[in-house]
Amino acid sequence: MPWHVHLYNVLNSINSVILIIIGIPFMLQFIYMFLFWLPKKKFPKSEKKGRIAVIIPAHNEGEVISDTVKLLFAKQKYPRELFDVYVVAHNCTDDTATLAEQAGAKVLVFNDPDPRRGRAAYALNHGMQQMLATGIPYDFVLHIDADNHLNDEFFSLMNDAFQAGCQIARPYESALNMTQNKFTKACGLYYTFDSRFSSRVRERLHIDAHVNGSGAMYSYEIIKRVGGYDCTAMADDTEFCFKRMLQGYRCHFVEDAIVYEDLPSTFKDTFSRNRRIAAGNLRLLGRYTPALLWNSIKQFRFSFIEQLLTYMFNIICVILCTWIPFFYIFDVAYLWANGLYTNASASAVGLNAPGLYSQLTLVGLILLVLFIVAGIGQGMLLVLLDYRKLGATKRRQLIDGALLFPAFTVVYCLTMALGAFLPPKWNKVKRNKVATVAGTDVAQGDEPPALLTTDETANN
Repeated sequence: MPWHVHLYNVLNSINSVILIIIGIPFMLQFIYMFLFWLPKKKFPKSEKKGRIAVIIPAHNEGEVISDTVKLLFAKQKYPRELFDVYVVAHNCTDDTATLAEQAGAKVLVFNDPDPRRGRAAYALNHGMQQMLATGIPYDFVLHIDADNHLNDEFFSLMNDAFQAGCQIARPYESALNMTQNKFTKACGLYYTFDSRFSSRVRERLHIDAHVNGSGAMYSYEIIKRVGGYDCTAMADDTEFCFKRMLQGYRCHFVEDAIVYEDLPSTFKDTFSRNRRIAAGNLRLLGRYTPALLWNSIKQFRFSFIEQLLTYMFNIICVILCTWIPFFYIFDVAYLWANGLYTNASASAVGLNAPGLYSQLTLVGLILLVLFIVAGIGQGMLLVLLDYRKLGATKRRQLIDGALLFPAFTVVYCLTMALGAFLPPKWNKVKRNKVATVAGTDVAQGDEPPALLTTDETANN
């Protein structure tokens, strides 16, 4: 048997193993999507109201911080005397501190010249340590970003979850600028998948939620136990979730509590964001995989395996942009060059693979299924089920985003793969300023936020 036949068989065997590795996390996402019919978890309404500390790390956020703080005081349907808003003005050279204080926040100025401590994690730790020093008996902390808006019942819903026993929880993540353009529509639908499908199913099946974004709730007991915010990784929110799970805490999802975030509106902004996410998540996987695997046995919790399978998508993005195109270009070229068009001709020379026609048919069918079911189908289902939570008044406003869903998936995969090979970099990106109150409960049918596109930039 010629050496090149042996080489082909070896490469084909390696590719088969890689496809299995890729297929397991994808199957998990398919399961989440097909279980969309599961009812959402509702925590019982509590008459007991906990005391809340809201913490907002802010670096040169003068353009948005005032509106964010004012909306918390004006729109939250929660006793005003039971929550405080802390803004940590981190190495600010603008009027962030002054504007936040004028809006009613307690401002904590944190200046640290060390460039290695320029991330929000250090501001969060400083802020939480200062909160602990006040001696105020808070019940839980809410971490939001400087440009986030919350629906009116956010505090009450998180309080219901806390009073029901939840010590760590995440909200539903939606977008301030969902309908800004076709790119943000596709982007928003992609990011919303984890809230509407994955997180709901996790909560219903008692699998831990991924508490890895804005609007996270942490019990004050946890903050006191760890002495503040004990994470400094690039993906510090994910690290905080991992650490608490390893300590035995369960992470929950409060679906009706909605945080509205500013989505990337261009390829450049998406690349900037994913460059940091990929670098941070890959480092966390390398650091925490052994502990998560061991504790899946020690604590007998599938949640650790599920977290690893989901975060494996960072590695899968790299594989999809490197090995997969390399192998199939080689595969097609090899079969064509040797005239191996049929299964019989391929088998006759000793190949452990089908001929060119069958190979192309199989790959085409797989791509078609992924394009229609995991792409357009998933996007359309999100539009059908949650268009109001996504900032639209009519489903047809988001149809073009659903049609572009597969294209954005490719963009996401490519930018994550590039981010894995490049050092993380914090760039200024375009911010989309919200002109009206995004904190209204759009899930109940209120008008979504109107947008004013600006040329102003802010740290993302």
